[in-house]
Amino acid sequence: MAIDKLISTIQSYNPGANIDLITKAFDFAREAHLGQKRLSGELFITHPLSVAQILANYKLDSTSIVVGLLHDVIEDTPVTYGEMVKNFGKEIADLVEGITKVSNIKLQGSSDEIYVENLRKMILAMSKDLRVVLVKLADRYHNLQTASILPKERRIKIAQSTLDIYAPLAERLGMGEMKGNLEDLAFPYVYPAEYKWLTEYSRPYFRKAEEFLDKATKFVYKKLAEENITGKVTSRSKHLYSLWEKLNRPEIDKDITKVYDLVAMRVLVNNIRDCYAVLGIIHSSWKPVPAIGVRDFIAIPKPNGYRSIHTTVFSFKERITEVQIRTFEMHEEAENGVAAHWYYSEKKSSGISDTNLNSGTFAPLEKMNWVKQLVSWQKEIVDSTEFMESLKFDGLAHRIFVFSPKGDVYDLPFGATPIDFAYAVHTRLGNQAIGAKANGKMVSLDHKLKSGDLVEIIKKEGERPKKDWLQFIVTRLAKREINKHFREK
Repeated sequence: MAIDKLISTIQSYNPGANIDLITKAFDFAREAHLGQKRLSGELFITHPLSVAQILANYKLDSTSIVVGLLHDVIEDTPVTYGEMVKNFGKEIADLVEGITKVSNIKLQGSSDEIYVENLRKMILAMSKDLRVVLVKLADRYHNLQTASILPKERRIKIAQSTLDIYAPLAERLGMGEMKGNLEDLAFPYVYPAEYKWLTEYSRPYFRKAEEFLDKATKFVYKKLAEENITGKVTSRSKHLYSLWEKLNRPEIDKDITKVYDLVAMRVLVNNIRDCYAVLGIIHSSWKPVPAIGVRDFIAIPKPNGYRSIHTTVFSFKERITEVQIRTFEMHEEAENGVAAHWYYSEKKSSGISDTNLNSGTFAPLEKMNWVKQLVSWQKEIVDSTEFMESLKFDGLAHRIFVFSPKGDVYDLPFGATPIDFAYAVHTRLGNQAIGAKANGKMVSLDHKLKSGDLVEIIKKEGERPKKDWLQFIVTRLAKREINKHFREK
């Protein structure tokens, strides 16, 4: 069992990596797991080696790679925490122990109470060092790749928890590619009939879209050359689970011809100025679809940090196509999120090194406030059912962002209402709300907001919250403040 591929991958992006330490960790893990096999019959060491390879594909630091190699040692072998400290130091030992504490999330036979307790532990460990959850995501990714060998019930449990927790967590961390891969691996186990139907239904549409994109790509390259813009034109096919979710929207109603980003064109350039220049080139060649418009996530990034310009156009008058325009760095961040930021955070300085990478400053603090929010929830919510609901329907839900009349941006879960927005702005505004406008038009207080909405709350001094608001609001903050008002009353 060799680690040549792993070392080659690491050295391709981090020539200063501590290869001696990584090799030592591999030898230590191989010795510790000696004699152990996976259900497939493979040597157990193939799993931590695969996890380490996934982490290296995300360009993570040497410490993360080492932890990936060692992540099952304390849990599955006689090796103790003390031995880990002695051989690899306290930082690595603490990270491995942090992963061990939440490893029962594997769910074999565990009750809902134990499952929730392990989620709580993972959130606490994540708040101390995000590398714990990055290793857990890589661990889950490889386990799903090899899940077909597992008993059916266990397979379904692992896949369901992936859709409920791990994939949304990857999305919150901005790791779009990891999210999509986790969902697609879990999809056939949780929804086998739907997966089979969609695979067969979508195949000819994907093929036709890809053939069309080949022609469109050559055309865009020609236009870029005429304007002396250096760029790369690629395409991406929509992940199957994401497509299934979109097809289930009422306005789509399972009609795949209404999905315009089935295969989207991506234009990658060197700087932001070229992004807007490319937008001009695209619109001067193909007319934009008025009803959809331009979504400028460079000027206004998504809550998880995603940046790109999206436009939907009538290309060659043949079909409606989505074009995504971003810089190479934005693309890396869109695919790999927090993991990419780890790699890029020091790249613009005098070169990247493990010292820089291991500093723990890989995640912009303003993008990680939600982690602190999850920690505060897990401390204040005693009831397991309430905690899971808060986590799934608020903390890890799909996000939207809306604007106040002053232009401030508010990050809310999908399904949020004007009341949720009002409490996000200020408790007093929520308590005194009597009406709302979205984009200048009056809407009901239970209206479901959409990303990009400009929301104005109409208030009245002396008004108080209504108990029936609890029937439609979705954020924990709004629920807490309303319940608090009625308790005090």
